[in-house]
Amino acid sequence: MAGLSSGLRRLYLSVYNWTVFAGWAQVLFLALKTLKESGHVAVYDAVERPLQLAQTAAVMEILHGLTGLVRSPVSATLPQIGSRLYVTWAILWSFPETRTHFLVSSLVISWSITEIIRYSFFGLKEALGFAPSWLLWLRYSTFMILYLTGITSEVGLIYIALPYIKASEKYSIRLPNKWNFSFDNFYAAIATLGIYIPGTYTLFSAGSPHMYTYMLGQRKKALTKSKRE
Repeated sequence: MAGLSSGLRRLYLSVYNWTVFAGWAQVLFLALKTLKESGHVAVYDAVERPLQLAQTAAVMEILHGLTGLVRSPVSATLPQIGSRLYVTWAILWSFPETRTHFLVSSLVISWSITEIIRYSFFGLKEALGFAPSWLLWLRYSTFMILYLTGITSEVGLIYIALPYIKASEKYSIRLPNKWNFSFDNFYAAIATLGIYIPGTYTLFSAGSPHMYTYMLGQRKKALTKSKRE
């Protein structure tokens, strides 16, 4: 019974990883093709739907961690997935004025390359029980550049959206209302930047935010184990 359960788990995770891998591969292909043919202003329109689907599918990884289906700590995955969903839906989808900025291209390319490597790595691990050493190296090394470009693009796009958030008051709730509750989306966006900025600053200086530190620890552990084998 335990063997059947383990087999079903591996089958599910293999299908999940390769399905999302295909989504991110489509995002990267469309982004590069559009960037070459039409320039950065047209990239978002070309990748919008596959980007939304691929990024939103990552919510399942939080559930995987909570249910014990994978060993990845939720404390490490939740901040990254939450921030990406915020940029995908609360910024890019909600405020079209941000979509033609060149940072959208750097964001999409950074995210997609990272996820193509990550999902193919885990897809092979689940399907075959191992991944080639070169893919292991890419999985635990490319983030050192792509994390920088990704988080810089995220922060930049939130900042660019601030005047549009303030002017439109979209998603803000004003008093009086029957719930006796108020919410200001502009200040919520500033608060979100307040969470990003210390991590971004320390990332470029002496320290590192939680996710980056976690990945560096994972890199050291994974590559050391690989050399021993």
